[in-house]
This record gives sequence, C-alpha cells and structure tokens, in this order.
Amino acid sequence: MTSLVGGQRVPKTHTRLEAYGTVDELNSQLGLLLTYMENEQDREILLNVQNQLFVICSELATADEDLRGRRASVGEAEVEWMEQCIDAAEDGLPGWRGFILPGGTRAAAVAHVCRTVCRRAERRIHAVAQEAEVNPFLIAYVNRLSDYLFALAKKFNHQAGIEENFWQKKNNE
Repeated sequence: MTSLVGGQRVPKTHTRLEAYGTVDELNSQLGLLLTYMENEQDREILLNVQNQLFVICSELATADEDLRGRRASVGEAEVEWMEQCIDAAEDGLPGWRGFILPGGTRAAAVAHVCRTVCRRAERRIHAVAQEAEVNPFLIAYVNRLSDYLFALAKKFNHQAGIEENFWQKKNNE
C-alpha cells in the first residue's frame, strides 16, 4: 500500500500509481533525450515539458476529493502551446511519405522511445479517467506531447541529413 497526495491509502497497483509512474518514467526518458540535444530552443521546450509533467504527476497522484478547489495542472493554453511546438518542429520537414520506423540519430531514436512511453502514459491516464474525473486538458496535452515527440524525432533526422527508414510491406507470395 502507498498514500496518494492527501493521505488516501491505495494498493501499489492502483491505476493512479500506474498513470503517474508512467508519466514519471516519461520525464526521466526526456531527461535522457536532453543529453543528446544541442539546440537551446528545443531544450527549453523540453525543460518546460518536464516541469509540466511534474505537476501532472502531482495531479494524478491526488484523490478526487483533494483536487476540488485546486487549479488544474493543464489548461487550454498549455494544449495550444503544445500544438504550436508541433507546428514549429514540423516546419520545413517533408510531408507524409509512409510509416516511419524508429531510429536514425541517437536523439531521434530516444525521442521515439519517449513517444512510445508518452502513448503508454496516455493509456494509463485514460484508465484513471474510467474510475475518476480527470482534467480533459491533461489528457489532450499528453496526446499532443506524443505527436510533438514524433515531430521532434523527424526534425533531428532531417537536420542531420539522415533519411528516415520507412516500413515496407512484405509480399508473402
């Protein structure tokens, strides 16, 4: 057993712990990604995201009755900001040419790992939302963050002059 913010005791396998634990894992993976990044603007965006994820963890770790009256961790402005980050990362990139296999530069490969952890975090947050009220902007932010990480991976490879590897359907004939 462990305690949520506010003191409520729950099992270590509780959906809230799975959700904020996965967000915490994502935050750690973003820390690793930062070690491969040189562009200061991109670094500032990820540091902002890391700070936001810390607050999201706090909200996910708080029982509903203890959230009442508290300011939500994420609002419409944060989701819109993430949309702007996606647009900026995609600026100048080639359009869709097929399904991309994760890889390329080290930064791009780690960004893909972050993306998949982010998608898992989103699924865990949806599980919490089946049992309790969850800020819809929090869910939207995490969803948009995974798209940002995908765009960032493409940006890293593009800047390095590395061609993406695309999924090739195998002919079973």
